[in-house]
Amino acid sequence: MELGKVGLALGGGGAKGFAHIGVIKALEEHQFKISKVSGTSMGAIVGVLYAAGYSSDDMLNFLQEEKVWNWFKIDLLKGGLVNLKGAKEALMKYIGHDDFARLKKPFYVTASNLNNGRIKVVSEGKQLFDWVIASSSVPVAFTPQEINNNIYVDGGLFMNLPSEPLMFDCDMVIGSSVIADKRVEKVKNAKDVAERVFNLSIIQNERISKLHCDYCFEIKKLNKYSMWDFHKFDEIVEIGYSIAKKKMQNDLLPQIAE
Repeated sequence: MELGKVGLALGGGGAKGFAHIGVIKALEEHQFKISKVSGTSMGAIVGVLYAAGYSSDDMLNFLQEEKVWNWFKIDLLKGGLVNLKGAKEALMKYIGHDDFARLKKPFYVTASNLNNGRIKVVSEGKQLFDWVIASSSVPVAFTPQEINNNIYVDGGLFMNLPSEPLMFDCDMVIGSSVIADKRVEKVKNAKDVAERVFNLSIIQNERISKLHCDYCFEIKKLNKYSMWDFHKFDEIVEIGYSIAKKKMQNDLLPQIAE
């Protein structure tokens, strides 16, 4: 399907971000050619694999083979926080290089700079995995990443759906969002409070980013899943696929045909 240069922006959301793999599968089935990819947090992990040339089936195999819970290590030197050393090692194993320029598609990743309080968008250089891990480091839960004498955490703090880096050089920008902008009835414990507070900041900045998308897949049927449900990746991927497939048939394809 020829649509000119199409950019795909993948939002953050912890384990819910695995739904992006299902969205990519639906796009593949309709032969959408994606020219550029951007990602935040889990969207950065899925995005860098996609930019490296891996298909949706390849990425599902990646999750099955690399055992997601092995991504997380307790960092005693950082007060017992969890680091993502295992995730970095898994990505290095699959991609085989640490260079933005060697990816098969241009790739943009976001991270939040705690020193200057601004978003950082990176698309070049030889610290590919450092930036992906920084983008995925949820504040308080995961160890912040120090890169070039600055401290970085999850890009979702300021730009959870990174459509902006794509909008000036793409004829069409497609977003994939996994955080539902809706009321939550129960907030039961400290973990729920922390997740809800972070999600509210994400919801606010995503409202702006969605305005820069020509179309956005909003995967809203993930409310029963926590951002920490990494072991349920197969269910989450399938939900992303089924919703994206339906939305393509009912919304996106008719919109393009007009």
